[in-house]
Amino acid sequence: MGDLNQRIEAMHKRDVLVAWAFVVGLWFAVIFVAIATWDLAPTGGARTLLLIGGAIVLIFNTAAILAMLRHYREDRDFMYGLDIRFQDEARGMKTGGKR
Repeated sequence: MGDLNQRIEAMHKRDVLVAWAFVVGLWFAVIFVAIATWDLAPTGGARTLLLIGGAIVLIFNTAAILAMLRHYREDRDFMYGLDIRFQDEARGMKTGGKR
C-alpha cells in the first residue's frame, strides 16, 4: 500500500505543478498581450475596458484552477487510485500478462 500512496502523491504533485505552470503562463501571456497591443487601443476608455476584461479572465481562470486543485486534493486517493489501476492493467495487457 505504501507504493500506491507514493505513486498517488507523485501524480498529484505533477498535476499541481502543471496547473500552476499553466496559471503562471496565462498571466504572462495576458500581460504580454496587454503590453504588446497597448498602442492599438484607440482611446483611454478602450484601454481601460481591455484591462478590465483581461483582469476578469485572469481572476476567473485562476480561481477555477484553484478550485480544481482543491477538488483534486479532496478526492486524490480515489481519482489517482483509479488512474494507477487502469495504467497497471494496460501495462499488464501490453506485456501479455494479467494482474
